[in-house]
Amino acid sequence: MFVTEQEISELQNFVLQLNSVTDGIIVVEGKRDCNALRRLGYQGKILEFHKFGGMNKFADTVAKYKKIIVLFDRDRKGRYLTGKTIQLLQRRTKLDLSYKRKLRQITKGKIMFIEQLVCYESYLV
Repeated sequence: MFVTEQEISELQNFVLQLNSVTDGIIVVEGKRDCNALRRLGYQGKILEFHKFGGMNKFADTVAKYKKIIVLFDRDRKGRYLTGKTIQLLQRRTKLDLSYKRKLRQITKGKIMFIEQLVCYESYLV
């Protein structure tokens, strides 16, 4: 995969912005997504959707956070989970989808799954 200097720079800023979020939490689909963010340098708290055993348990648990940064994949399942999360939590807490959009812009749509971010690890670390 061809990676530009601009992508690397913007991805570094992306990780710095994520690390500077103090009142929020990141939600990803699974363990590999979590590992990919860690390998890029993210140090904050990450919740994995698959550990909750269903959408309702997930929604009830994460509703206590002030801000939830949703980083589900861009495939059918990820879009479904994003929509369902918005539906269940939009009146209970603040949902932030801007990071998901930023990531798509930075990678110019090359990254469909958060776990694919590991391909940038060698450029960032």
